[in-house]
Amino acid sequence: MQLSELSPACVWKHFEQITRIPRPSGHEEQIVSYLETFARQRQLQFQRDAAGNLVIRKPAHHSDSSRIIALQSHVDMVCEKNGDTEFDFLQDAIQTYIEDGWVKAKNTTLGADCGIGMAVQLALLDDTESVHPALECLFTINEETGLTGAYGLGKDMLKADYLVNLDSEDEGEIFIGCAGGIDTIGTFSYKTCTCRPNSRTVHIAIRGLRGGHSGDDIDKNLANANVLMTRILMCLQSNIPLQLLSFDGGNLRNAIPREAVVCLAAPCDAQLKIADTVREAEKIFRQEYHATEPALSVSVVFGHAPEEDAIEDSVFANLLKSLYTLPNGVTAMSQDIPGFVETSTNLASVKTSDQTVIVSTSQRSSVESKKTELSRVIRTVFETYGATVRHSNDYPGWTPVPDSFLLNVFADSYRRLFGKEVRVKTVHAGLECGLFLEKYPRLEMVSIGPTIRQVHSPEEKLEIDSVVMFWQWLLETLQRL
Repeated sequence: MQLSELSPACVWKHFEQITRIPRPSGHEEQIVSYLETFARQRQLQFQRDAAGNLVIRKPAHHSDSSRIIALQSHVDMVCEKNGDTEFDFLQDAIQTYIEDGWVKAKNTTLGADCGIGMAVQLALLDDTESVHPALECLFTINEETGLTGAYGLGKDMLKADYLVNLDSEDEGEIFIGCAGGIDTIGTFSYKTCTCRPNSRTVHIAIRGLRGGHSGDDIDKNLANANVLMTRILMCLQSNIPLQLLSFDGGNLRNAIPREAVVCLAAPCDAQLKIADTVREAEKIFRQEYHATEPALSVSVVFGHAPEEDAIEDSVFANLLKSLYTLPNGVTAMSQDIPGFVETSTNLASVKTSDQTVIVSTSQRSSVESKKTELSRVIRTVFETYGATVRHSNDYPGWTPVPDSFLLNVFADSYRRLFGKEVRVKTVHAGLECGLFLEKYPRLEMVSIGPTIRQVHSPEEKLEIDSVVMFWQWLLETLQRL
């Protein structure tokens, strides 16, 4: 069964086409070109700003409303794949399939975040039957790795007073606020040293973790591969003279790392002790995460004498201490909203390259002062152990307006359509809405979307039935606006 055979066909045919177009963050040229061609072919007015964002405008249809409604999604996608999968995100089309009421991708991220939002926008721009006011469909670039599109949004791009962000991931919920965020990156510079005599290489790998979104999924007791690997290294280093050749864990600032691999040099006579330690660690981790990480595995492979130099011992020791000391996960729950994460941090990636080890972390909070304070704590840990530190991707949160006109119209439409109340929420993930308000303070905004699970991981999946409800809800609300 093809995606275009699903209902609503007008949405799925566009989503299927989008999955065929490479669109990694920072490489959105092909998808933006596709959108421009789409607009030209339909003789729709469009505009690009200096940052590369695109807005396509469509006049009101069967409506005498004077309102202009902006619909917004981002064009880039998180590019994650399983370690044993050959896939080039710059060239290859996503391989989709349908299973048990969900659309999934084969061993890679699906790109439903935010491809399904784009598909809905294109379906509306194509629609010749529905009733709606004037539309501005805004497509922003590079949301996933820096929000650079939202940062650089031109001040003449939007005429609307209302904006609907299509980047949420829970049908039946409407979001009116989000957390702000900042990245804190520590860089450890090192000199190399020769490996000790009578050493052999040891490769330890953690695989099979679920991963997930470092905002939405941070409270789900998912394992962080970098944290687990650090625990193993601390245990080994306490009684075996190890040398570190490389540490490669995680990839993206906004994803909980699923895999981590280290290469070590260890004494030849330590093989049994290392194997026992790794085996025991896997047993402990499986017990700790028995409910959330059923596929967790830890492996060890012993090789020959090292052919490369090691990281100097003092830097290895400081790196390990910093990783062990860094906070990770939820650090505070909201005082105002029961069960809502207020502040968190993610030990996102550890990469060895060119005589440096770069450790990337990401902090989020709905309280600006808490976000700043947590980033300072992490900066202090890095500096204590000799790393140079920088911050990046600092973006504001989106303060909720709990009784806005736009929210009330959406809530009433949902009630009429489905006979139940929509759940009004804020989200711990970062959305572009806070940055839009800096450029367009007049905007009233909400964020909606269908149900997507395991975003930012190869387990990402999009619920088919929820797309039907998402589409119906949006059409009904636009008609009423």
